[in-house]
Amino acid sequence: MRIGVDVGGTNTDAVLMEGMRVAAWTKQPTSADVEAGVAAAIDAVLAESGTAPACVTSVMIGTTHFVNALVERRELDRVGVLRLASPSGEALPPLTGWPADLVACIGRRYFLLPGGYEVDGREMAPLDEQRVRDAALALKAEGIDAVAISCAFSPINGDMEQRAARIVREAHPEAAITLSSEIGRIGFIERENSAVLNAALTSLAVRVIRSLGRALAALGIEAPLFISQNDGTLVSAAQAEAYPVMTMGSGPTNSMRGAAFLSGVADAVVMDVGGTTTDIGVLAGGYPRESAISVDIGGARTNFRMPDILAIGLGGGTRIHLDPALYGANALAEDALRVGPDSVGYRLTDEGMLFGGQTLTASDIAVKTGQAHFGDASLLPAMSDAVASAVGAHIRAILEDGVDRMKTGREAVTILAVGGGNFLIPDSLGGAARVVRPPHAVVANAVGAAIAQVGAQVERVVSYDASPREEAIEQVAALAREQVLAAGGDPASLAVADVEETYLSYLPGRAVQVRVRVVADLALAPVRQPIGAHHAA
Repeated sequence: MRIGVDVGGTNTDAVLMEGMRVAAWTKQPTSADVEAGVAAAIDAVLAESGTAPACVTSVMIGTTHFVNALVERRELDRVGVLRLASPSGEALPPLTGWPADLVACIGRRYFLLPGGYEVDGREMAPLDEQRVRDAALALKAEGIDAVAISCAFSPINGDMEQRAARIVREAHPEAAITLSSEIGRIGFIERENSAVLNAALTSLAVRVIRSLGRALAALGIEAPLFISQNDGTLVSAAQAEAYPVMTMGSGPTNSMRGAAFLSGVADAVVMDVGGTTTDIGVLAGGYPRESAISVDIGGARTNFRMPDILAIGLGGGTRIHLDPALYGANALAEDALRVGPDSVGYRLTDEGMLFGGQTLTASDIAVKTGQAHFGDASLLPAMSDAVASAVGAHIRAILEDGVDRMKTGREAVTILAVGGGNFLIPDSLGGAARVVRPPHAVVANAVGAAIAQVGAQVERVVSYDASPREEAIEQVAALAREQVLAAGGDPASLAVADVEETYLSYLPGRAVQVRVRVVADLALAPVRQPIGAHHAA
């Protein structure tokens, strides 16, 4: 028995899965206190299925808490940055190009110190251990406990960052240290930015993850807690506390993984329609396609693993901007209609016309045209078929444009329609071979969390002249397997999910950047006692 929870801005969704079957599901309003909302959702699925808390073997949670904190500039720590790249790495100081309000939250405290490596792994300058120690003592005196350490080409050789971290721990034992080599890829500024953002979230991560643990304990659940990552895999609660940025894109990836599981389709375009936006992503082999470019998070360019997602301003609560005097028209001028991007969001049941409100929304149009059946259709204003069809056609065009922007070829693709607002997606779309609405589509995000596997990704620069290709890739894969097993993966289910090779023509010796991702099922103890209602049935 596994519980999957996805905490969104509007709803907290939860599912209880027995093996590969959804035994119970719920949608609960997201609370300001995340702990209370998660507890209510889990309690609801346990009650619905008659399952005792002791039967639950694991709990997987995906949350938007950390990305929201960055976007809203709240609950962020002040950060001290140690950059090991002098003298050559001083042209662009840390936090260059960051929004002023974000810099004001975390401070502009950094130290430019000797160190770093060349692209071929040669030392650029030796580490000055005394200056690192002095920087750590200065941060300690200023009360700055979050420290980000970056070093030129540390993904190729992380030794200098590790040495600096040991010195900082000795001088400042209370420091929470983030190493750029453990988060980002090659690309110095973006990797440093990623480390700084992670460091700014460390205190919040500890509070949120431990509050979730308290919620489980209050319900009598002793099962281990796992947190969803950006690539659709899981990390332990302890790892999530240390690397919160790796969980920031878990909402869309949970929906995509859930859509793949519920439909049995491994290669498709997933459209997850919520109350405010539609997230469009691509499944490749059952996993979300990763972004190949720098991702902007809260105004800072980063290069850690994030899904390739297109968010468009269309959801169930999207406002339809149309003069009521035109509701009965036989045709609409092109400039007479605007769909979104603003939305009533979670206030749909108060402001939508279906529920007695005064705002015309996309949900109202879906009911009017027969795509959906909920609310009170008698409350909708009189509207000509021509106008309703024109609005529906505009919504269709927005969705078709989104699919075209995410496709990489001309061929028609399978569309997986999920999310609470999936009724907005017509049964046929231009560029789509078919539209599939899997069972439990409204809680695909929570299902994706519940069925997620443990994963690890390792990136190394290797020389195919020094080692044969197969041997070099296997060495990188072995490192990834070790990380997966250490995170609780089942050895019997270890599998290489993806291998990516990028040839580096500017280096000698057939140098290649090899990236390997390995996944495995969780290795969990069996259920301790039978479940109530289902077992009795």
